[in-house]
Amino acid sequence: MSVDSPAVPAVPLLRGHFAIVASRYNPEFADGLVAATERELRQLVQSPVLTLRRVPGAFEIPLLVREALLDEKVDAVIALGVILRGATAHADQIGQAVTHSLARLMLDHGKPVIHEVLLLDDEAQARQRCLGGEMNRGTEAARTAVATLQSLRETRER
Repeated sequence: MSVDSPAVPAVPLLRGHFAIVASRYNPEFADGLVAATERELRQLVQSPVLTLRRVPGAFEIPLLVREALLDEKVDAVIALGVILRGATAHADQIGQAVTHSLARLMLDHGKPVIHEVLLLDDEAQARQRCLGGEMNRGTEAARTAVATLQSLRETRER
């Protein structure tokens, strides 16, 4: 596990519309990711527009990400969820399917899709990554979204 966190972007964004798509499954942890993401986006963007969409589980996240990407006003999408491994390979299969789908959607639509659908071994890992202040992946997702959007805008303005 990396302990390095994305740096806080040096220059705040003036504007940005972010869609957050989050699973309802494992609600304590998913809600912790959402709260940290929203809090950090409000710190990093002067006038953020935040749209939250909830889905039952991680497998459904890519469908709502796709819908968010179709909205011309949305600048970036942040996908949040927690998958806890069990006794079967099901969690790994869901994790792989979500990862491949999110990557394909980002490339197909040319907008940032930040992947923080976490595949974790147990609740202790989930607490550390979703509820902890030191390395909350929701905070990291917001920083990554802003930094990626800044880079993309700079690239497209040239």
